[in-house]
Amino acid sequence: MLSSKPTLETLMNHRSVRKYTAEPISDDMLTAILEAGRAVSTSSFLQASSIIRVKDAAKRTALRQISCDMSEEAYQQALDDGKRLGHGYVESCAEYLVFCMDAKRHNQLADVQTDWMEVALIGAIDVALMAQNVLAAAESLGLGGVFIGSLRNDIARAGEVLGLPKHVVPLFGLCLGHPDWESKINQSQRPRLPLEVLVSTDTYQVASEEALLAYNEEVKQYYHGRGLNLDWTAQIANTFGGDVRPFVLDYLQKQGFAKR
Repeated sequence: MLSSKPTLETLMNHRSVRKYTAEPISDDMLTAILEAGRAVSTSSFLQASSIIRVKDAAKRTALRQISCDMSEEAYQQALDDGKRLGHGYVESCAEYLVFCMDAKRHNQLADVQTDWMEVALIGAIDVALMAQNVLAAAESLGLGGVFIGSLRNDIARAGEVLGLPKHVVPLFGLCLGHPDWESKINQSQRPRLPLEVLVSTDTYQVASEEALLAYNEEVKQYYHGRGLNLDWTAQIANTFGGDVRPFVLDYLQKQGFAKR
């Protein structure tokens, strides 16, 4: 019988885990984790999500290359040159799950219109809810994980690696494993926006500049403690300061989503 931590304790102690021991995840644990994902709420009972468990080493390597934003050739050259490459946990974690927006089953069963933008939103929300259930269940059992949005660095190539048909889109991955708590990378918990910024009552409350600057300083101090010259403002600018994966829309439309 599996023993899990209380819900609030589990959720409040969340942190991204990027280094794991070599211990595998037991079949009982994995089944319980996936069942927790299956039990999640779903819009209009559409269940517009799927999980691909990636076990094949070559596929994991290919997905790591995508997360590193490198071609197969550039990746191999970097290895040959002895360069340190990121996202090693995609290959080394006990379980790597890819969460997909899925309208394939709906198109198999009925003559439907799944190319609306609203359908893409339904699918993305369903996937996010399922993935959070999966991670929360895993953490309650003493495991750790990290979501891999960099899977979308080359979303079309990821789809090819995973053999995805039309009406299925890979949104992100999830590494899972037994945390190596001796690793410093797993020990810190990044500060989140305060409730006064996150929560409004009745109407949207624009965050005060004072609160945002105070939070920015808190993040700056967090990164300073890790030897990094970074703050939240810089992270926003790095992510939203230019083109944000403009090819994603083309791929969504190719897969039958977001055409209207």
